[in-house]
Amino acid sequence: MILIKSARELDLMRQAGRLVAECHAALAPRIRPGVTTAELDAFVEDFLRRHGGIPTYKGYRGYPASICTSVNDEVCHGIPGRRRLREGDVITVDIGVTLNGYHGDSAWTYAVGEVSEEARRLMEVGEACLWAGIAQAREGSRLGDIGHAIQSLAESHGCGVVRDFVGHGIGRRLHEDPDVPHFGTPGTGVRLRAGMTLCIEPMITLGDWRVTIDDDGWTARTADGSLCVQYEHTIAVTDGEPEILTARVA
Repeated sequence: MILIKSARELDLMRQAGRLVAECHAALAPRIRPGVTTAELDAFVEDFLRRHGGIPTYKGYRGYPASICTSVNDEVCHGIPGRRRLREGDVITVDIGVTLNGYHGDSAWTYAVGEVSEEARRLMEVGEACLWAGIAQAREGSRLGDIGHAIQSLAESHGCGVVRDFVGHGIGRRLHEDPDVPHFGTPGTGVRLRAGMTLCIEPMITLGDWRVTIDDDGWTARTADGSLCVQYEHTIAVTDGEPEILTARVA
């Protein structure tokens, strides 16, 4: 069942989204060579709790950490630990918060120091794919329009679009209906209505779109070992431009 949010609910989701955005802004300068992913996790948990939020991911379906840290060929759900970031890595940090009963969710890929031109290009394509998908999230459009915009842009640059993980509705629960694929056919799928809140989160690879899952049961990585980036915003569908609830802050 797809839930249409009231004006009050949208305001609460704005507050949750704003906290996620502020956390990303505070975390970004701490992403540098030598830092461990566990240190990033500890920083985010402390930040969210000090601002009245609860890290959504911690304990969610047994997940052991407050953020997901996916490095290089890791697609998503990388578990923070003793790994130290190295010059030239790319890392996706996925942050979710529960605030006043509602969720905000946003992932971003960061360069660790100076990265290769190939990695930089992939980051540019990945972010552009996010914006292309968001641009289609208008009342009257269909989910297939979002997926097609992302897929066609990625593939025009020779990149792959992960199929195994998709976006989702969000609200009182982290994952609500509908699923939001990042590939598809225009004019197909659920018709969008004002008041729907969605996470659009394309995972874009330098190679094939297929993935494998590590023995930890969480970490997904590209089957061919190619780099992967992910960019995600929580958005609200309106009768005009989509509203980005996790919009980046300076």
